[in-house]
Amino acid sequence: MDAKSGLFAGSLNSNELVVIQEHNEPKTVKNLDGQVCEICGDSVGRTVDGDLFVACEECGFPVCRPCYEYERREGTQVCPQCHTRYKRIKGSPRVEGDEDEEDIDDIEYEFKMEEERYKLKHEESMRSRDDNENTKYGELPLSSHSGANFDNKEKTDDWKLQQGNLLIETDAVDPEKAMKDETRQPLSRKVAIPSGRLSPYRMMVVTRLILLILFFEYRIFHPVPEAIGLWFISVSCEIWLALSWMVDQIPKWFPIDRETYLDRLSVRFEPENKPNMLSPIDIFVTTADPIKEPPLVTANTILSILALDYPAHKISCYVSDDGASMLTFEALQETAEFAQKWVPFCKQFSVEPRAPEKYFSEKVDFLKDKIQTTYVKERRTMKREYEEFKVRINALVAKSMRIPAEGWSMKDETPWPGNNTKDHPSMIQIILGHYGGDNKDNELPSLVYISREKRPAFQHHTKAGAMNALLRVSAVLSNAPFVLNLDCNHYVNNSKVVREAMCFFMDIQLGNSIAFVQFPLRFDSLDRNDRYANKNTILFDINLRCLDGIQGPVYIGSGCIFRRKALNGFDPPKAAKRSQIVQVHSKQDENGEDESIIEAADEDKQLLQSDMNTEDKFGKSTLFMNSSLTEEGGVDPSSTQEALLKEAIHVMSCSYEDRTLWGYEVGMSYGSIAADTLTSLKMHTRGWRSIYCMPKRAAFRGTAPINLTERLNQVLRWAVGSLEILFSRHCPLWYGFKEGRLKVLQRIAYINSTVYPFSALPLTIYCIIPAICLLTDKFITPSVGTFASLVFISLFISIFASAILELRWSGVSLEEWWRNQQFWVIGSVSAHLFAIVQSLMGGFLSRLNAHFSIVSKTPDVDGEFNQLYTIRWTVLLIPPTTVTIINLIGIVAGFTDAINSGEHEWGILIGKLFFSSWVIAHLYPFLKGLMGRQNRTPTLIVIWSVLLASIFSLVWVRIDPFVMKTKGPDVKQCGISC
Repeated sequence: MDAKSGLFAGSLNSNELVVIQEHNEPKTVKNLDGQVCEICGDSVGRTVDGDLFVACEECGFPVCRPCYEYERREGTQVCPQCHTRYKRIKGSPRVEGDEDEEDIDDIEYEFKMEEERYKLKHEESMRSRDDNENTKYGELPLSSHSGANFDNKEKTDDWKLQQGNLLIETDAVDPEKAMKDETRQPLSRKVAIPSGRLSPYRMMVVTRLILLILFFEYRIFHPVPEAIGLWFISVSCEIWLALSWMVDQIPKWFPIDRETYLDRLSVRFEPENKPNMLSPIDIFVTTADPIKEPPLVTANTILSILALDYPAHKISCYVSDDGASMLTFEALQETAEFAQKWVPFCKQFSVEPRAPEKYFSEKVDFLKDKIQTTYVKERRTMKREYEEFKVRINALVAKSMRIPAEGWSMKDETPWPGNNTKDHPSMIQIILGHYGGDNKDNELPSLVYISREKRPAFQHHTKAGAMNALLRVSAVLSNAPFVLNLDCNHYVNNSKVVREAMCFFMDIQLGNSIAFVQFPLRFDSLDRNDRYANKNTILFDINLRCLDGIQGPVYIGSGCIFRRKALNGFDPPKAAKRSQIVQVHSKQDENGEDESIIEAADEDKQLLQSDMNTEDKFGKSTLFMNSSLTEEGGVDPSSTQEALLKEAIHVMSCSYEDRTLWGYEVGMSYGSIAADTLTSLKMHTRGWRSIYCMPKRAAFRGTAPINLTERLNQVLRWAVGSLEILFSRHCPLWYGFKEGRLKVLQRIAYINSTVYPFSALPLTIYCIIPAICLLTDKFITPSVGTFASLVFISLFISIFASAILELRWSGVSLEEWWRNQQFWVIGSVSAHLFAIVQSLMGGFLSRLNAHFSIVSKTPDVDGEFNQLYTIRWTVLLIPPTTVTIINLIGIVAGFTDAINSGEHEWGILIGKLFFSSWVIAHLYPFLKGLMGRQNRTPTLIVIWSVLLASIFSLVWVRIDPFVMKTKGPDVKQCGISC
C-alpha cells in the first residue's frame, strides 16, 4: 500500500498491526524505509500489509508505537521534530485534549471503554456489580457488551493487552513490567526548534544573502569618480563585514534544544534498597586573589556545591587557591563548619538556590510550596546563623588587611607556608572527607583545600595550570570519572544540575562519546538595562544552541562538566554498530551483560594501557597513571592516607609537568589566554562531541564586571586569546585536517571565534566615514536610481527582519539584542582594535594589561550600582571617544554647510546624518558610562580625544585626499570663455 493512501497504526505487540483508513485528505509522508525509532532505537514496526508505522503525518519523524503512546500519555504529546501535536491513531488510547471524532472508535464500540470510564469514576455507586468486571485495569465488561462478535477469543485477549494503559493505574499493574518499561526509555532527547519559527528565519537569511549580492553588484560597478578613494575603502569594509556575517551565520543553521528525564535516571540508577549507582563527580573551584574574589563569594559557591541534590559520598569538592592566601584557607574552614548546619537545612526543606547569600536576599514568597510547620522557625534560625557566619568572615577580611612584619602564622604559631605568594611549597588539607572530616554523621561531601607549588623559575600557566594540578590531585585522592569546573563567583543555582548532566553521560547509546556538558551562565548584580551586555545572551541563547546541533558547544571556562577520560587526552571509543534494540546494562544484571559490551570495554582498556606506557605523556606518578586506567573511578583501597597525600603533593609540584605533554595533549591546553576555546577545539578534533544543556531553572549564576573599564579589559583578554589561537599551530583553518573528525560547520564556527577581532578594522573605518562625508561634502555612493533605492531599502529591512526572526525562535528579547549590537561596536573600536595591534606587535604593548588578569568579582553590596559609573584610566577608552567626537564635529560641520548652501543641500544632508547618527546610537552606552554621575571622566582621556579629533578633522579638511584635484578652471561650470 502507498504511504499516501492513509494513516498506518499499530499496537504494542509488534506482531499485531492494523490499517485504519483516513477520511481526511492524505498528506505525503517522508520515506521511512529502514528507519528505527529515534527515541529508543527499536524498529518503528510495520502494518499487516508490510508498510511502516507512521506516528506523525506532518513530518514522518520515525517513532515506534510504544514511544508514541508513552509520549502522548506521559510526555509533551508533540512530535519531537516538527512539534505538531500527535493526533490519536485508532487502536491507541485516548488522552486529555484529543479531538472528538464523529465516527465510533472500533475499540470503544467493541469494548465500551467510555462506559468503563464512567463506572470507574463512580465506583461507589457500582459496588453491586462483579468486581472482576469493574475494578481491574483494562478489564472488558463482557456483561454489558451487545452487538459484538467474540468468536475469536485470541483476538479479544490481544485487544485487552494493548488497552492496558487506557485508564488510571490500579493494583492490577505489574510493577516489574512497569519498571522494565521505564528503564527502556531514553534519559534525554533532542527537541527540534518548531519549523514554524525556524523556517521563516532561514528564508529571510537567504533573502538577505541575495540582496547582499545585488547590493555589491551595484556598489562595485557604480564608483564615485569625485571621491574614488573614499568609495574604494567603503566597499572594502562592506565586503569584509558581509563575509564576517556569513561566517557567523553558517553554523546557526541547525539549532536544537534538549530535554532530560531526571525521574528515569533515578529509576534506573537509584533503585530502592540497593546501592546507588550514580557516577561520582569531582568539583573544581579556582580562586587566586581574595581581594578581587572576596572570601564570602567563594564561601557561597562552596556551600551551594556541598548542598547539591546528589549522593554526598559521591561528591568531592577541591578548592584551588593560586594566591596561597591564609585568608582563603581560614574562610574555607569557617565555611566547612557552617556547612554542617546549612546543608541539612537545604536538603530537609528542598530550598533553591542553595547559596545562602542569594537565598536570603531573594524578594520572593519563601513560604510557597512549603508544608512543614517547622520551616519558618528553622529558616529564621538559619538566617541568624548565616549572619553570624558573615560576621566571622568579615572579621577575617579585616584581620588580613594588617599584615604582620614577620608574615602570617597559623593557630599553632606555625608560619604560614604561603607568605610569599610567588615562592612557596605545595599545600593540601582535607577539611571534610573520608580522610579526617566529620561528614559521615552529617552527610557532607568531601572538601579539600590545595595550593600548588610556586617557584620564580617556572611557568605556572595561570588558571589552566591550576586546573591541571586539580585534575592530578583529584585523580590521586578520589578519581571520579567526571569533573565539574566552576569559577569561585559562580554558585550552583539548580541543585539538580549534576543529575541533568548524568542524563547525557550515563546514556548507553551516546554517553561514551560525550566529552563535556556545557551549561549557560547567568549573572546577578547587573543593572536593569544591562548597559554593557554582560548577560551575553546572544552567545548563551543562540550561538551555543546552534553549535549543539552540529558537534557541540565550545567550553566557555566555567559551568562545565567534563569526562575525565577526555581531559586526560584519550580518544573517544570507536562507534559500534547501532543495535535496533536498546539494551540497558547496569550492575544489577551483570549475569545478563551483553558480550559485545564486555569486548568493547576490554578493547578500550587495552587502548588506555598502550597509551599509558610512557611517562613522557603523563609524568612520573604510577599512582596517577593507575587511577587513570579505572573507567568507573575510585582509588586503590589498599592505599593509606599518608601515601595518597604524599603523592598529591608530588603531582602538583611545579616541576612535575616538565618534559611531559601536560597542557599540550593532556589536561587544559596552554599557549593561549583563551585556554577554554583551545581545549574544546582539541577535544572536538579528536572526535569527541559536547552537549549544551539549558534546564528550566538556570544551572549556575554569578557576578560580572559592570563598570566600563573592567568590561573592556575582559573583552580585550578574550580577543587576544582568540588571536593567539589563530596565529598558532592550532589555527582552526588547518588544524586537525588529517584526523578528519572535526565537522565542517564546527570548523567554520571555530574559525569565526578566532578571526572575529579583525572585524574591528573595517568597522572602525566605517564609523569614521560618515564624519568624513560630512566634513568634505562628499558621499560614498553616487546618485541612485529607483532599482538601487529598492535594493538598499530591502537590504535594510532584511537586516532587521532576520534579527527579529532570530529572536523569535531563540526567545531573546529585542532589548538584549540591541545591547549586544551596541557593545559589539564599542568593543570593536576599542578592545578588539588593541588586541590586533598587540598580537601583530608580539607583546610590545604589554603595558595594556592584556595578559591574564583577574576581573573583580565583588558584588554590588550597596544595590545602587555604584561600580557602573566607575571609570579608571585605560588606553582602551581613547578610540571610541575619538570616534564620537569626530562624528559630532562632522554633524556640526554638515549643518553649517547646509545652512550656507541653501535648501537643496538638506536632502543630501539627511542621508549623511543617518550614518553618523547610527554610529552615535551604537556608542551611546559608552558615552553614558563615560559621563557617569559619580566619577568624572579622566582628564587625560578628554584631552587626548579632543586633541586627536581636532587634528584629524583640520588636517582632513585641508588635504581632502579622496577628492580628485583639477588644475585650472572647471570648464563645465565656466564655459569656454572662462
